[in-house]
Amino acid sequence: MSAQHWIDEHRAELETALGFLQDHAGTVEQWAAELAGRLSGGARLLAAGNGGSAAEAQHLTSELVGRFLHDRRSFSAISLCSESSSVSAIVNDYGAEEMFARQVEGHGRPGDVLVLLSTSGKSPNVLRAAERGRELGLTVWGLTGPAPNPLAELCDDALCVEAPSTAAVQEGHLVAIHALCAALDRHLGVGGTAVSSEERLSARRDGEAPAQDGSGPEQLSARRDGGTGDSAPHVVVVGDVVLDADVDGEVVRLSPDAPVPVLDVSTTRHSPGGAGLAALLCTGRVTLVAPIADDEHGDRLVAELEEHLTVLRLPHEGATRRKTRIRSGGQSLVRVDDGGPGSPGEHLPLEEVARVLASADAVLVSDYGAGTTRHPGLRELLAEAARRTRLVWDPHPRGGDPVPGAALVTPNLSEARSATERPDAPADVAAAALRTAWRARGVCVTAGADGAFLAAHDDETSYVPAVATHGGDPCGAGDRFAASAASALASGALLSEAVESAVADASAWVAAGGAEGFRGRRQPVGEPAETPAAPTDRGGVLKAEPHALRELATRLRGDGATVVATGGCFDIVHAGHVATLQAARRLGDRLVVLMNSDASVTRLKGQGRPVVPAADRAKVLEALDCVDAVVVFDDDDPRGTLTHLRPDIWAKGGDYGGRPLPETEVVQAHGGRVVLLPYLGGRSTTSIINRSEQAAQAAEHARSTGGAG
Repeated sequence: MSAQHWIDEHRAELETALGFLQDHAGTVEQWAAELAGRLSGGARLLAAGNGGSAAEAQHLTSELVGRFLHDRRSFSAISLCSESSSVSAIVNDYGAEEMFARQVEGHGRPGDVLVLLSTSGKSPNVLRAAERGRELGLTVWGLTGPAPNPLAELCDDALCVEAPSTAAVQEGHLVAIHALCAALDRHLGVGGTAVSSEERLSARRDGEAPAQDGSGPEQLSARRDGGTGDSAPHVVVVGDVVLDADVDGEVVRLSPDAPVPVLDVSTTRHSPGGAGLAALLCTGRVTLVAPIADDEHGDRLVAELEEHLTVLRLPHEGATRRKTRIRSGGQSLVRVDDGGPGSPGEHLPLEEVARVLASADAVLVSDYGAGTTRHPGLRELLAEAARRTRLVWDPHPRGGDPVPGAALVTPNLSEARSATERPDAPADVAAAALRTAWRARGVCVTAGADGAFLAAHDDETSYVPAVATHGGDPCGAGDRFAASAASALASGALLSEAVESAVADASAWVAAGGAEGFRGRRQPVGEPAETPAAPTDRGGVLKAEPHALRELATRLRGDGATVVATGGCFDIVHAGHVATLQAARRLGDRLVVLMNSDASVTRLKGQGRPVVPAADRAKVLEALDCVDAVVVFDDDDPRGTLTHLRPDIWAKGGDYGGRPLPETEVVQAHGGRVVLLPYLGGRSTTSIINRSEQAAQAAEHARSTGGAG
């Protein structure tokens, strides 16, 4: 075949590919809008493929790190095909199928975007990378050939280019990449008119937004957004609504009929509960999808909810579920439940539910056990939503299991233990087990005043401490947690960031009086109070000698206490160190700090370090109320020390993501657990030293300039 003949034939193939891309330009626009928010917020794009697709993966990342048509800031983007030393080592040690998956595990974080290219959609190493990306909470997009194919099924979204030849498919991928980069520039506002936030939000949706002008179906109520603009993130709440009733009064006598108090009623208040309360606690534009009875109480619920959000009212079996609390002097005397069963009725408007879910930036499932999450049609729609967007599932023991692919499931400790059928399971162990069982991207077990445990990677579980509060009311704290997490994810937060925000909001909620306080205020909860330091017994400073370590462990564990250990150089103790130590202390009853000696710090950090000698560093750490003992060790890492100390928990601060810690094997060998602590960004000893040196140089320059003048 001559070159001219091939070009003539291939032109028709290219026209087929371009026609497909024209028909699916909306998908590219959605990806660009999503990338604009993700990359601007600090997320990273990873790309991979084989052969020619590898070259296109590199092309995409180079356009992001560099530029496409117009100058703009550089974004974090990595081609997983490019680093030959890593690729060859992984293939040699783990096999070809792990070539990209291993790098996804090392570089990827929840909220990052993974773009995978395969003309066939069947490459084993690309499929494994897609699986690993989903497991770690990344958003996975595919550029493939004609559907159906295995890669498209594994991805959150895919462009399956319809073309009659592999060459045309591959060239179509390159056009899609260039279109993506051009649209990204537009959404970032470079090289032309910036895209409005309303356009950007619209582009991120798969379907049309719910009608806001009264022209939509009768089931969808008109919304009064109270000043929240249409450009705000859209959160859809699906679940079971109840009507909460609080009857308050005074008790001054007993009944003559029986020895029970008589309540003279002074006030009766009604307010939305269950998924209704969760919806009120979400921020942005909110739509509630829930069965609501066609009775007086149901009408009362809808009327109050419509003042704040949109309601899609589904058919409801039985009367409105109502929970009535009889109270006097701030104390509950009895609760009376009536109504129900509350499960969805017949003839659900599933097409309308699908349309609302398609417009969501995040979905919150608020399960109160009435049967909404067990309805087959609704479950199918929720499973599809989990594949497309961030879905948070607040479970109930009588409800359906979370659908696979949920971004975050938020059981409390009691619910988690019940689900694992392990009544004594630690929160972090339960979180990891349920993440696997539920096939969720993340599971966060909330433990009240003890904080929350997030399992979002294959290895260690992260611990997020709660702000210490005294008194308060925990009623509704689970709704506050789930609503906060869903709202944060809708705004583009990483999973870990959403959980940290939710823990802080739930702590503030409890301190402010819980659901009762909210009903009295009906306004956003304020900032959490400062965390007071926990009083502890004082410890001492000792060298890492086997006999001394065993004695220390025996002394600290003598009363059955849980011993926590953490470690580091602690050269110039700063706020990040203190936050890590306080969080570690809340994991148990005693905290031992393993500190690198001067020689160890020099080997790790280089000449000129440490700035502060070991004796002084240890004295500062020992003075902290959260520290029970300090151990100074000479090795490069604390594995030898941990072998003799044998702590119940090894807590490590830092942004480790899915990477295994070197100490994990040693700690788990004696039955201990490893927990990652939240990373307080922007603080490091190195940056403090650098700023100090720059300040000294500036001062010296000022003195020399002044002297010359």
